[in-house]
Amino acid sequence: MHTLFRHVAVLPELAIDREDDAVPYACALFEGGLRMIEVALRTRSALAVIATIARELPQMVVGAGTVQRPADVVQACAAGARFLSSPGMTTELAAAALAAGVPYLPGVATPSEVMAARDLGISFLKLFPAEPVGGISLLRALGPVFPGVAFCATGGIDEGLAREYLRLPNVPIVGGSWIVPKEAIAARDWAKVRRLAHRACELGRLQAA
Repeated sequence: MHTLFRHVAVLPELAIDREDDAVPYACALFEGGLRMIEVALRTRSALAVIATIARELPQMVVGAGTVQRPADVVQACAAGARFLSSPGMTTELAAAALAAGVPYLPGVATPSEVMAARDLGISFLKLFPAEPVGGISLLRALGPVFPGVAFCATGGIDEGLAREYLRLPNVPIVGGSWIVPKEAIAARDWAKVRRLAHRACELGRLQAA
């Protein structure tokens, strides 16, 4: 995950109902400067969306989010997902994800869960749901306790909060759906998605500076 997420500061998290929206949506994000997206396995079309983006836009790194069962791992990888992300972590899920040979971003919310993931050799984790479990304060506390562990913070984060999270040394990336609002999807307002993607890229440039 460290290699995959290098130079990536914002990860848009999508939940798309219509497969026909997959390519124009991904194109709008790509044209706005974002090169990586996570498609949540929360809609009936999610696997088809991943497959369509992977096939039609190979320059876009597409991953599967909301992975919860070993069967999800198999289906997501078969669809073309290049990374996996889960809201939490179980022994069975982690074993399946690590065996799949693709980068895996497990969700954690407590120090014990960080330790369990670290014991499996995973040092890039997702803090979820970031805001409800303590957000920036929690990450500040975890930093000196778990040196070398990086976090993708996601859950309740908007553009303003993203700036604050990205100032933390152990948070190189944030995830969120503010870049892909539901109303823009419903209206197929790809211009708005493109503008929001461009603004998200600016956050990454500010972090690099």
